[in-house]
Amino acid sequence: MGKHRIPDTEPISAYGSGEPAPEPVTEEQWQAVIQNDASYDGHFFYAVKTTRIFCRPSCKSKPPKRENIGYFRNAEQALNAKFRPCKRCKPTGQRLPDEEWIEIVTEHIHRNYMESLTLESLANVCHGTPYHLHRTFKKVKGVTPVAYIQQLRVDKAKEELITTNIPIAKVGEHVGMANTPYFITLFKKITAYTPADYRQRFKQNQEEA
Repeated sequence: MGKHRIPDTEPISAYGSGEPAPEPVTEEQWQAVIQNDASYDGHFFYAVKTTRIFCRPSCKSKPPKRENIGYFRNAEQALNAKFRPCKRCKPTGQRLPDEEWIEIVTEHIHRNYMESLTLESLANVCHGTPYHLHRTFKKVKGVTPVAYIQQLRVDKAKEELITTNIPIAKVGEHVGMANTPYFITLFKKITAYTPADYRQRFKQNQEEA
């Protein structure tokens, strides 16, 4: 491999089912990733553990945190470990189906809805462009990513409102909407009730039942 000193060891199983797990990247590999060094393509693939996407070293997507990636020696190992190919750099040479890509995006939203999520940050994490993500998400899901996130947050807020006595502002914070006026406005727009009214109506229905 010339100047590329990629470790000779194969990634070992760490998932308890015989599936190979990505090994920690070396400093040389990490430099190849952050520099998008195409000369390393074919020598290893890096895998993002948080999204379960794998890429070529030359992938132009925003590099993840080093502690969140590992490497596979070939694409077959990554696929066997249930990692999915990046839609941008196409490490298998084939295009990832839109439905599979949006599934990755949706899983990320459900894991991180309580954090700050923007179209740009979603696109970066899931290795796409904001425009393409917006268009593809709406095609697959029937709603925009922003609308999907808003509905999910309101649904999660409903659960907290009827199962706890947490203050309204705290409920908003817990579901990713720390701006209380915005939380109340959005909640009412989607449900026709303010969070306080929604909680009160639920309690009344419980008492009457």
